[in-house]
Amino acid sequence: KQWYQRRVRGADDEVVKLWDLRKLKNFKTISLEDKYNVRSLTFDNSGHYLAVAGPDVRVYQISKQCDLITTWKAHTQDATSVKFGPNVEYLASVSNDRTLKFYSSPTASA
Repeated sequence: KQWYQRRVRGADDEVVKLWDLRKLKNFKTISLEDKYNVRSLTFDNSGHYLAVAGPDVRVYQISKQCDLITTWKAHTQDATSVKFGPNVEYLASVSNDRTLKFYSSPTASA
């Protein structure tokens, strides 16, 4: 599956749902902790990694399982947006604390 055939939805019900647009079907659900407020979601260009911004910044590897590969707690308030760099060389996040953070390749341990 390519990244452009997938869509993702986060809501205040502590879940992230991944959808296959060809089949119009939810193919994976990631359950988060109670009160986890998803603020932003983004895939890398390949569609293999998903970044989630909220009380922390998380990266999941999307395959048969949705494996959490790293979590950063660098902001003092909720992260509001995340974006992968080219070829997943880095991840950037911004926050309500008025900071911009850069993280080294989140896929190094994947």
